Amino acid sequence: MALDVAGLGNALMDALVIIEDDALLDEFELVRGTMHPVDHKHWAKLFDRVRASAEVTFDSGGSCANTIATVGRLGGHALYCGQVGDDDFGDLYAQHLNAHCGQHSLRVAEGLSTGKCLSLISRRDAERTMATDLGASILLPSLGTFADELAQAKIAHFTGYTLLAEPMRSLTLKAIEQAASAGTPISLDVADPFVVQAIHSVLDTLIDTQVRILFLNAEEARGLTGQPPEEALEHLVGRGQLETIVVKLGKRGSRVWHQGAFFDVPIFEVVPVDTTGAGDAYAGGFLFGMSRGWTAQRCGALATRVAGLTVSQLGAVVKDSAALRAALEATQP
Repeated sequence: MALDVAGLGNALMDALVIIEDDALLDEFELVRGTMHPVDHKHWAKLFDRVRASAEVTFDSGGSCANTIATVGRLGGHALYCGQVGDDDFGDLYAQHLNAHCGQHSLRVAEGLSTGKCLSLISRRDAERTMATDLGASILLPSLGTFADELAQAKIAHFTGYTLLAEPMRSLTLKAIEQAASAGTPISLDVADPFVVQAIHSVLDTLIDTQVRILFLNAEEARGLTGQPPEEALEHLVGRGQLETIVVKLGKRGSRVWHQGAFFDVPIFEVVPVDTTGAGDAYAGGFLFGMSRGWTAQRCGALATRVAGLTVSQLGAVVKDSAALRAALEATQP
């Protein structure tokens, strides 16, 4: 059976902790609401301090993995490729992907530590402060048989994170080219405003030549085009082979262009607990629908519901099967 969605990304074990105040952030000189790149030693020191006083929740993470896991949880045939280390976190990561998708295409790097992200989430306002050690995730040497899986999938999904540096950049570009040459539609989530700043020309080239489904948030759209978000969407229309463009506008919902038509998708309102992976979940819901041949409006309706469910819980992947079934039922034509 052909895959609905296949994705390549940086495999990062998420370690999620609810914090009551900013004391821990002050202690480790972490700037609230930002991501801090750290090495394995620094990450382990911070993690040991955190787990001594708070409960830690683990899940397979990384933007692309969250999207692929969401497709799997919705009942899609999904497969994720990335690299972990030969350690306990690597084993745990594989277990979580199996639970989400029933399979995985992970590579294991001997002698390297699994990439990981410690996410400190404020109970007051759900703001995230992150410390990230990329570890083995950015050193994947080859695609192996996953190249064939991408070529046979209904949709191949990528994020801007894997395009930031070598060797993942070249590997990702190769994977995109091979999948596109086989006729597989390419989906790209820009992923972060920093990505636009770092590799603007790389993104421009991909958008003009390979990408057919594009996800951006408001800041990314502004950075990519130099226009306000709504105008940025219109600015992107007509470029390359783009068929679907989604600009996520936070509390204002999202604005979508699909094959010549614009429409708006309101948010699915919830009480926020953790904003981790809301955009990834949105992409997962949207791509699940597209792989089923749904209308773009129906894809957006499911996407916003799944994103809302994600924000209402701890972690980036919704595991509540009943809630996901209800989201699917609510978006029936």
